Amino acid sequence: MIHQNFKCEFYLIRHGQSESNADTEYIQGNYDCSLTPKGFEQAHLLGKRFREDGISFDHVYSSSLLRTIQTTQTMLDAMGEPGREFPLIDAIIEQRADGWTGLRTTDVMTPELLTYMRTKAAQFTPPDGESFNMVQRRVTGWIEDEILYNANLLRSGRALRIAIVGHGIATKCLMRYILGFDEHYIWKMTLENTSVSRFRFNRAGWIPICINDTAHLRDMNRGACSTLEVSEVSA
Repeated sequence: MIHQNFKCEFYLIRHGQSESNADTEYIQGNYDCSLTPKGFEQAHLLGKRFREDGISFDHVYSSSLLRTIQTTQTMLDAMGEPGREFPLIDAIIEQRADGWTGLRTTDVMTPELLTYMRTKAAQFTPPDGESFNMVQRRVTGWIEDEILYNANLLRSGRALRIAIVGHGIATKCLMRYILGFDEHYIWKMTLENTSVSRFRFNRAGWIPICINDTAHLRDMNRGACSTLEVSEVSA
């Protein structure tokens, strides 16, 4: 078996609150925005939690967008690893919806469009953008090539703990690949900022441990989730 001795625990982490998460009046598309002060605090609390729990990572990957880079750097600083380098991965950036960038959210997300989007589900493609199916293909292609079928990692014979810092929709598309759930659940799932979703992979395949764990944020005042989840289009 190709994965006979391969053991890996994945920590899928959504970035902290970004400027586009905080201001949903206009659709930001995949605008490369910064974290808000709250987002930096969330990332710090996440790293503090990992340090207190004795968690360290063999590999850390970040999306190449600024909000995930800042989340990863802040998390590592709080873990006591300032200056640690990590690869920036274009393949795990958020879903593209460039044709909506700068448009007023209420003008775009009409009830008719929302109904159509949910009907089409993973096949719906925003203007100048990507469908959920397209996002899933690029994210899962990367994780298979980089980790699951990486000959060097498979030969190592040791258990690995890997952090992947990414985005809301892209991470949910990866979870669909892992868990095999119906595509309509991508709309229904919530992944909060700096939430941790853990999965184990070994010769038995994927084993879920937890999803959307935000215990490190319990002392913070959390904002309400958008009922449209529009912020996750550029999450």
